[in-house]
Amino acid sequence: MTRTTAATPYQPLVEVTRGTIVESIHFGAFAVVDVHGRLLASYGDPYAVTYLRSSTKPFQALPLIERKGHEIYHLSLAEIALACASHSGTDEHVLVVRSLQDKAGIAEADLLCGVHPLEHQPTVEAMRQRGEQLTPNRHNCSGKHSAMLALAQMLNLPKENYIHPEHPIQRLILQTFAEMCALPVEQVVVGTDGCSAPNFAVPLYHAALAFARLCDPQSGGVQPLERAQACQVITAAMSAHPEMVAGPQRFDTRLMQTAPGRILAKGGAEGYQAMGLLPGALGSGSSALGIAIKISDGDQAARARAAVSLEILRQLGALSPSELEGLANYGPHKPLYNWRKIVVGEVRPCFGLVL
Repeated sequence: MTRTTAATPYQPLVEVTRGTIVESIHFGAFAVVDVHGRLLASYGDPYAVTYLRSSTKPFQALPLIERKGHEIYHLSLAEIALACASHSGTDEHVLVVRSLQDKAGIAEADLLCGVHPLEHQPTVEAMRQRGEQLTPNRHNCSGKHSAMLALAQMLNLPKENYIHPEHPIQRLILQTFAEMCALPVEQVVVGTDGCSAPNFAVPLYHAALAFARLCDPQSGGVQPLERAQACQVITAAMSAHPEMVAGPQRFDTRLMQTAPGRILAKGGAEGYQAMGLLPGALGSGSSALGIAIKISDGDQAARARAAVSLEILRQLGALSPSELEGLANYGPHKPLYNWRKIVVGEVRPCFGLVL
């Protein structure tokens, strides 16, 4: 297990070769923590403080579910999964977010997430042919924002400026997240996410612990009972509808489809990836685990995060050889192609777990 000083929290995780030499290196850090709080493995500094970005979303949805909002509004598991999602903005995603909004009595016009270009090209082309413009419901965070508004509506709180850090909804979310991380709320660093809602930075260790507790709230001592039950609802929703959590051919979706009911995956911007292994995922009687990964350069080329995730899962024994083969397009070893589709090198992990 490697532990570095605070001044150098990141270590080499992924090499990119060209020919016979290493041309580039992606640095990062990760922590693997069990539901009882034991640090089982790490690389770089497991206590490096960094923003979870969209990996926070299951916890941002937790206060709504804890207060039985899904029962009050008769939300489906697909709608709950979308509340935890960074979705691709497909027509299917928009139908589900509209359904959530209709049930909660809120409108797309209430959303303060803004708009952004879509990466799912079939949807981009279909919208172009229809002459359809981007609207907030296509935003990858529209489910999260809709859930925040639904909670405000349910608690008779103002919907205006629901994303302000001092709004009661955001204070409630922050307190819930801190408790899931087993941290005093004062130790959670608050910033502004790309969608304008508050986002949180905590040590990788505590983020991993939160995901382990999400996957097994009873063993993790999650209190009160309503929160533990809400954790089970969220894990059930994400497991049942991984297509809502991300989208077609996205890593989070494909990983959860490949290991149904065993692994939760929720990535975030700037090279963050969180995963949760449910009890029994490593064999009968195995504890729930949480994994938090940060790629220090932000992984804008999307070369490192999935490769690191799959290598950790491979070394833990969480995926079978056939499951790894089915995910080979994402890593852990991937050929590097030039523009003529000639193999010129390789993207490969360069770390080992010490368990």
